[in-house]
Amino acid sequence: MLTALDSPIVVAPMAGGATTPDLVTAVSEAGGFGFLAGGYLGADALAAAVAAVRERTARPFGVNLFLPGERRDAGVAAYRERLVAAGLEPGEPEWEDDGYPGKLALLLADPVPVVSFTFGCPEPAAVARLRAAGSEVLATVTSPDEARQAAAAGVDGLVVQGVEAGGHRGVFDDDPGDPAGGPQYGLLALLRLVAAATDLPLVAAGGIVDGAGVAAVLAAGAVAAQLGTAFLACPEAGTRPAHRAALTDPGGPPTAITRAFTGRPARGVRNAFLDAHTTAAPAAYPQVHHMTRPIRAGGDPATTNLWAGQAYPLVRAVPAAELVATLRAEAREAAARATGSLR
Repeated sequence: MLTALDSPIVVAPMAGGATTPDLVTAVSEAGGFGFLAGGYLGADALAAAVAAVRERTARPFGVNLFLPGERRDAGVAAYRERLVAAGLEPGEPEWEDDGYPGKLALLLADPVPVVSFTFGCPEPAAVARLRAAGSEVLATVTSPDEARQAAAAGVDGLVVQGVEAGGHRGVFDDDPGDPAGGPQYGLLALLRLVAAATDLPLVAAGGIVDGAGVAAVLAAGAVAAQLGTAFLACPEAGTRPAHRAALTDPGGPPTAITRAFTGRPARGVRNAFLDAHTTAAPAAYPQVHHMTRPIRAGGDPATTNLWAGQAYPLVRAVPAAELVATLRAEAREAAARATGSLR
């Protein structure tokens, strides 16, 4: 049982600036549950973000950490040459651990109610230490096998991420031979398979942008729905202008999974860079992430990553508190319709 995560509506930890302390606070104060994104932040910056949320709300919240993975250099040099040949100015490839040891030490010394992990299975020792410090621990999984591994590590619950999700897939081991990094399970099917594999509480993530989606995953066995794309158009989010415009374009293109921007499979709105380089991008995170950083920094919608779930055309540009209230009302209405249909 997850005691700290006390709401069925969770705002996802979206790294890179989208999930701000203001967004986490607004969601939490409206009765939802907010997650800070620790990815790409140093320990000091993460500590400042945690302090900022604590100054604004007494409600519980969580922090998400990226787990460092295996270093892979195959194809990196050739990909950089490809970008140069395309007239772009990439940065240098760099492998680093995202400052994981320092951020883990921070959360052990100054615990938050919930810590979640992405990009792998946390070590049982780390899980035990976080739990001893007073945090509940979640692991992001994309398959029943990953769910079993995480359960064996002692986590308190699982974030079950369907292939519909925007942004990075949380696959434990990014299979270089698979464009999606591993098996592709739709969220509802994955929820049922994971529920059969473990009795841990499940938080559903992937393609949920309205209350009907929230109700659907709760009916399928989740204790909460984690929404990311749905909150990107809120004024409290740190979404870049080009990204915000793409999400609110009623005639925008569909999404696709790509390694072109970071070297790890992630879902975003299709643009010229994604279409041109997806098939050539190697499974080499974070080296590719650092190479494309200067290209993405310009904010050109044709060459920057526009992370979004498959249902992004349903996004609403409203304040976060209003969105939480709307999601709750829509979920209740959807549940009532379903109950009525089953009489």
